[in-house]
Amino acid sequence: MNYIGSKYSLLEFLQNTIDQVTGLNPSDGYVFGDLFAGTGVVGSTYKERGCKVIANDIQHYSYVLNKHFLENCPPKDDSLLDYLNNLDGVEGFVFNNYCAGSGSGRNYYTDSNGKRCDAIRLELNRLLESGEIDEGTYFWYLASLINSIDKYANTASVYGAFLKHIKVSAQKEFRLELLPVVNGKKGKAYNEDINRLVRNISGDVLYLDPPYNARQYCTNYHVLETISKYDNPVLSGKTGLRDYKNQKSLFCSVKTVSSVFEDLISNANFKYIFLSYNNEGLMSFDTIKKIMSKYGEYTKFTQEYRRFKADKDKNRNIKANITLEYLHCLIKR
Repeated sequence: MNYIGSKYSLLEFLQNTIDQVTGLNPSDGYVFGDLFAGTGVVGSTYKERGCKVIANDIQHYSYVLNKHFLENCPPKDDSLLDYLNNLDGVEGFVFNNYCAGSGSGRNYYTDSNGKRCDAIRLELNRLLESGEIDEGTYFWYLASLINSIDKYANTASVYGAFLKHIKVSAQKEFRLELLPVVNGKKGKAYNEDINRLVRNISGDVLYLDPPYNARQYCTNYHVLETISKYDNPVLSGKTGLRDYKNQKSLFCSVKTVSSVFEDLISNANFKYIFLSYNNEGLMSFDTIKKIMSKYGEYTKFTQEYRRFKADKDKNRNIKANITLEYLHCLIKR
């Protein structure tokens, strides 16, 4: 997925730094925490390297992705794929609320792709409830649906707005593609507030990749959240936002980010803590250093990082195409 803050391009930097600082070998099976997990690119990498991974994200679509990547292990049965791809489309929640042909006034997907998404989503629920598939299979196919349908979205990048005319990639006929099943130790995924969860878990290495600015992920990816939950929410406004008051992150507010960050660090029962944060984030470098230094030995590493493409909007005050990514490191006392 084309995801804000994805660390895919920084994986080598992250792995080399974490290995260097900790001296730990992932093949020994240490416990790795990825508690702002997003699409799971970091956690699934550490699962494949041999760690037992604990992941968390307050967004449900992220939980589903990480539930699959971390808790499913090979082999898995892929025989449902052709069946699901050949279902007739139905006029479900996606079509009725996110497709122009329904009269919703929204243009996130073509009518046919919205109906196909509905058909697969409804059938997955039916198969799980009837006992025809187990939970692991359900999360595999649901994660794959979330990942696949995103490629057909009629948006510039995120779901803050839809395009007036259907772009070329969104015109293609939707096909469900299965995500890989990651080899490694079975991990655990959570869908909780991180500051509550951290009080009840422990491990060896904790990796934190919180939001850096005031953009809320719950608004940027609200359509995927609804497809994931499929809970028939009341939608509002031109873009069809669901109620997100319970998912607003305190890390996205300059008023609260420092206090909630210190609460997280102070209560984290992990020896090594690594924080990804860039030079344009809500917390200053000095603030992060001051907080982390209270709890042990602090150091930092840096890497240049190409800005997420949605930030290259000529209407926004963008300082540069490259930002400086900090990896703040704490060896906790």
